Amino acid sequence: MTERETIAVAMSGGVDSSTAAAMLAHAGETVVGLTLQLWDQTRLAGKHGIPDAPKAGRCCSLDDVYDARRVAHQLGIPYYVVNQEARFEQDVVRPFVSEYLAGRTPIPCSLCNNHLKFDQLLQTARSIGASRIATGHYAINEYDEERGRWILKRPADLAKDQTYFLFGLTQAQLAHTLFPLGRLTKPEVREEARRHGLALAEKPDSQEICFIPGGDYKQFLTAYLEEQGETMPETDGELVTSTGEVLGRHEGVSNFTVGQRKGLGVASPTPLYVLQIDSASHRVTVGADAELATKTLRADRLNWISLAGLERPMRVKVKIRHRHEPAWATLEPDSRPDAATATFDEPQRAVTPGQSAVFYDGDEVVGGGWIV
Repeated sequence: MTERETIAVAMSGGVDSSTAAAMLAHAGETVVGLTLQLWDQTRLAGKHGIPDAPKAGRCCSLDDVYDARRVAHQLGIPYYVVNQEARFEQDVVRPFVSEYLAGRTPIPCSLCNNHLKFDQLLQTARSIGASRIATGHYAINEYDEERGRWILKRPADLAKDQTYFLFGLTQAQLAHTLFPLGRLTKPEVREEARRHGLALAEKPDSQEICFIPGGDYKQFLTAYLEEQGETMPETDGELVTSTGEVLGRHEGVSNFTVGQRKGLGVASPTPLYVLQIDSASHRVTVGADAELATKTLRADRLNWISLAGLERPMRVKVKIRHRHEPAWATLEPDSRPDAATATFDEPQRAVTPGQSAVFYDGDEVVGGGWIV
């Protein structure tokens, strides 16, 4: 990397992205700070139980923008806020709403990374003369000369591993992205922040999705649809067992997710869990915890990273949720080029349509897609 290259750092106002910017700036790189303004935190305040005042701990808040600007000023680097609220709503919020209304469980952080953050950051970076972007994600990317491909790897701190949310990055995006924190642990990152004199070195990590206050997606769905002049679709239907016995009725498929135990609305001498949601018939199937286990999943809209495509069966570990320990499986090509089937060695609990399935070969991300 030459000294004349400008690097645009995605600054969220958290300790990770701030430390990434500080490390690059103190290493003598030419750095510009960029913050994407994605969601108006006050937009649905006070509606349908949503708090009037935004709660601390939500990512991309106004306080975070203030903190990012303060760090940029301290580092002496240019700083810009880029309004991407319209595109965020189009590419993340609307699909999130549509998926839940269809009885699937979406993962907005992957949507945001795959369809907005990296794509838009690179476009904005180029418009201001920057050739690369850097983020505070915990991941490693390297170029493999033999394969002629950029490889995405799990970081040194596996407890902070964010590769699950980055499976959609393209070769072009990986080629122009830096992950300065990939080889550091979280305690080491905080120590770097202290060493560079960053006032937010002890700032807690964001825990909530930026547009879902308190994590209550049902409140959000109701308030958002009302704001849009839309009504909640009628998706009430039968609550049944895996043998077809009707236990009662429910008020809508958007109230459920696979693996859910509470709020089913029926009494049972043994715990019941949501096993399946049929968006066509509006039927929700429930059963015992043991019935949640499955040996196969199918994923589509695949993105391949460590290889150009899956031509033959491959042994991989598959991660089906952010906090899921990747499990051994055999990954096989599908009749469709953008889909594949994974057969686990051991049954996995609550494979959930709408979530991501990410495939690993050791520390490498082979690729990933969306569970169907």
